[in-house]
Amino acid sequence: MDYRVIKENDLFLMTDRNGDIPEGDVSGQGLYTKDTRFISRMEIRINGQKPILLSSAADENYISTIRLTNPHMEEKGELILWRESVEIERTRFIYDGALYETFKLTSYYPKAITFDFSVLLDADFADMFVVRGFQHGDLGRKTAEKSGQRERVIGYLGADDIRRETKIKWDTNESRIGETGELHFDVELNHRESHAIAFYIAPIIDGNEPQQHDPAEAMVKLRQSYADWNGSSTSIQTDVPLFNKLHHRGVQDLRVLLTDIGYGAFPVAGLPWFSVPFGRDSLITALQMLSLNPQIAKGTLLTMAAYQGQNEDEWRDEQPGKVMHEIRYGELASTNQVPFTPYYGTIDATPLFLLLAAEYYHWTGDAQFVKELMPHLNAALAWVKEYGDCDDDSFVEYYQKSSKGIANQGWKDSADSVVHRNGDYAEAPIALVEVQGYVYQALTRLAPIFKSLGHEEQAAGMEQDAEQLRVRFERDFWMEDEQFYAIALDKDKKRVDSVTSNSGHILMSGIASPERASAVAKRLVAPDMFGGYGIRTMSTEAAGYNPMSYHDGSVWPHDNSVCLLGLSYLGFQEEAITVMQGLLNAAAKFEYYRLPELFCGYDDSLNAPVPYPVACSPQAWAAGTPLTFVQALLGLQPNALTKQITIKPSLLQGMNELLVEQMQIGSGALSLRVTRGINGSEVEILSNLTGYELLIS
Repeated sequence: MDYRVIKENDLFLMTDRNGDIPEGDVSGQGLYTKDTRFISRMEIRINGQKPILLSSAADENYISTIRLTNPHMEEKGELILWRESVEIERTRFIYDGALYETFKLTSYYPKAITFDFSVLLDADFADMFVVRGFQHGDLGRKTAEKSGQRERVIGYLGADDIRRETKIKWDTNESRIGETGELHFDVELNHRESHAIAFYIAPIIDGNEPQQHDPAEAMVKLRQSYADWNGSSTSIQTDVPLFNKLHHRGVQDLRVLLTDIGYGAFPVAGLPWFSVPFGRDSLITALQMLSLNPQIAKGTLLTMAAYQGQNEDEWRDEQPGKVMHEIRYGELASTNQVPFTPYYGTIDATPLFLLLAAEYYHWTGDAQFVKELMPHLNAALAWVKEYGDCDDDSFVEYYQKSSKGIANQGWKDSADSVVHRNGDYAEAPIALVEVQGYVYQALTRLAPIFKSLGHEEQAAGMEQDAEQLRVRFERDFWMEDEQFYAIALDKDKKRVDSVTSNSGHILMSGIASPERASAVAKRLVAPDMFGGYGIRTMSTEAAGYNPMSYHDGSVWPHDNSVCLLGLSYLGFQEEAITVMQGLLNAAAKFEYYRLPELFCGYDDSLNAPVPYPVACSPQAWAAGTPLTFVQALLGLQPNALTKQITIKPSLLQGMNELLVEQMQIGSGALSLRVTRGINGSEVEILSNLTGYELLIS
């Protein structure tokens, strides 16, 4: 990454590798909360000159340590400061709604030295939509600044009449303010002597200022929260170091992406641009995380339920029972200049909400929660039948009503993502292939749960709807010449006949016949779809294929992970292992073994995956991808109704041992070891406190 980002709950900071936010930066760097930039410039200087970068670490998401030093300084032949005399160590973290940064200045010059150290900070309070260049509109204005001996407050009054402020505090009286507002510190150091300057930077909205903590105590509590997260999550260990590193990176990235807005922890979509509740992304990530920590699914479901649609509102593409796409909190949203309060223009979030509720129940057996969620489940089911399928053909379709909404409302939401074989773009209403699979899975998995809770008649109706959907789906989506399912049906019910990864999502639903599912599985790893680093979003043989595109030939790790869950569910272990090995090979080439949001779809003859220029990293469902490897390798499927866990294990090439400890299922946890034996994979049960019977094949 050419940037550095840290986050904790609802506040995140993005800077360059030096730790600065330069004047005139156009990449959107800054300190953000509630979709507002509270620091837009952050630059340090030593004797007025920019320091030289030594190292910039970003392996820990909650703390960043950057080391710099001074350039050589002479004036008219007189030495001012010898090169590399001063080490500048800047350490920063976020805790309880505020940024803490300490500059530790250490002299390695053999004699006493003096120098000027300066810090320039400013805030523009720009709305996220403005920062990204997507929207402009009526905006507020800066108000008078307030300054004290060790404090500065920058104010802003928004067009929404909300007062926003940035409070900046530092811990020494030995400072002065320069002509352009920068803080100057006169530093005197002997050889090997250090001097630290600590800053506290707090966003304040309508007078609500976060509590200031002692930095050392805050860091202890922050580290403990990560230790608690790791301790409450499934532990994985194998004899393949790359696998361990990728899984560990995913677990840590997911922790930093967790946010709680009052309904329990859930994953935001990704940094830096999508640090908000995001229906589709949050729901799929929670699905990926079931094998790691199923309680995240509960927090995600409750968050989505809290914002479930109540009214018919074309401006926001809202309908009763519909699950939101995305919510924003900035000035443009709160003045209704953009419809994201929240915005509901997504076709898949509602069936994914239903699907996740069913899968959460099977992992936990938490029938009480399903009962509490029942009004929201019923509202979502009603939306699927009444609004999602507005022409009563069994297919859930989308079309945009909002003037500032999104045209393509599936996960491939770019304007060119649903394209016919002849290159024409499909016109809405559009029924996407994967959405029909999500609906089918939701109906077939929820129906027996509803029946067990005494809703027999409703369950029978759901089963009938699912069967009708399956029959029509097989008739209308299958492309006989390609031996594959079409990506969609367009407004004329004509197949959109490009071969894409979307069809891989239906494998986990069970909607496809065994023969057709087998054909899909084989095609996903054929050379036109699989280039060595993962399944492409579009076949190289399709008219719309472009390896550099966002959705028409690139590789998305999360897309692969959903295909992977289906391959594992149906027993296509060879294909599943091919996909996992490709993603592992890709991860080995990325910084900190972190799979990004997406990368270009070139094949592995280039010896490294080609990065996509503006991919988010860390991205929640990319971070969740290696978690699905564990479930896929175990072939693990829990069933709360039968109180059984089926396991059909396999191991990657070169992997001889997979140790899984404290996987939360049912009323307790499962620990087991899979090893490579003479006749295949062997399973040793170390502990089973789940209350479920194990069926191993």
